[in-house]
Amino acid sequence: MRIIAGIARGRTLIAPKGQDTRPTQDYVRESLFNILQREVPDAQVLDLFAGSGALALEALSRGASGATLVDCAMDAITSIRRNVESLHFEAEATILKSDWQAVLAKLSNEGKRYTLVFLDPPYRMTDTGEQCAKIADFGLLEPGALMVVEHRRENIPIVDMRFTENDSRRYGDTVIHFYRYAEGSKADE
Repeated sequence: MRIIAGIARGRTLIAPKGQDTRPTQDYVRESLFNILQREVPDAQVLDLFAGSGALALEALSRGASGATLVDCAMDAITSIRRNVESLHFEAEATILKSDWQAVLAKLSNEGKRYTLVFLDPPYRMTDTGEQCAKIADFGLLEPGALMVVEHRRENIPIVDMRFTENDSRRYGDTVIHFYRYAEGSKADE
């Protein structure tokens, strides 16, 4: 696994050992960032199930101004720290060991807001639509923020009216949906 483009291009990343983390494959990440090329410069990124940190670190390499990388597994946090240090992104990256629900309240209390969110939970977590809603409920999204949701083909997210699907792409058993956040919409519409 490596950084595809930007200032850290070609640099190798490490991933946690075992089956709990499923890093996004290089060719999928390259395709994803080709789609996102206009979204990344100066973005504030939230990578909620960061694993190795590859998605947020790719964004930083391509010009994102900051990234919050969150995971609840210690092996993942150790890999993320090592990757951040090896790429010299300590000033741009905030690493948090927490479960996804607890961290949303913490980030909200700190006044954090994001323009680009990567949501790539373990495949056993099937309700990514709930996670999208909670991120919006906590006020963590800037108007027009983009949510990138990766999931297994059969677990299609059901998002509320605050999100508009811009695009979706399929890579084997993996599907990536791109949702634009529309501030001011009501969740129950």
